[in-house]
Amino acid sequence: MQLPTPEDLKKKRIELGLTQSDLAKRAGVSQPLIARIEMSDVDPRLSTVAKILTAFDEVKKEQQIVAKDIISSPVIHVQPKQPLEEAVQIMNSKGISQLPVIENGVPVGSLSEGAVVRTIAVKKSLTGIIVSDLMEESFPTVPQTASVLTVSHILERSPAVLVMEKGVVTGVITKSDIMKIVNG
Repeated sequence: MQLPTPEDLKKKRIELGLTQSDLAKRAGVSQPLIARIEMSDVDPRLSTVAKILTAFDEVKKEQQIVAKDIISSPVIHVQPKQPLEEAVQIMNSKGISQLPVIENGVPVGSLSEGAVVRTIAVKKSLTGIIVSDLMEESFPTVPQTASVLTVSHILERSPAVLVMEKGVVTGVITKSDIMKIVNG
């Protein structure tokens, strides 16, 4: 078996859409080491090359899993005109801290427990308040064919990702859904 050259490693990293930092984190080495290997500045140990190749294999497996494979469906959601008290009841009964706001299958916003808590602190009551009064920005959306890697990058900045097909929400993915893959 022939070991990959520094150019092969760099090419593979770029093909997989990984930054040097991403690869370093996955391989358990430093980013500067990855940079030095790719520039042929250092001759890596066989064990380091093995860690890098293992990281590449893991990313390939992740990229073969797509959003529709891990979605939670049906999506627990609320509608904009729904009383806020009902939304809070849903959140409490399901043990969730945020909800997408969906109207006719289309995401129009989100509701977080933080927004509810801030409202209670000011108004002391939820009576007469509807979901759209507290609605925040909608969660990002992806097609059913989006790779798990893409979804996990989005989840670094958002609590949830909505999965769409033909303009309609078909499922939701959260960080816990990604964690199930790791344990699965």
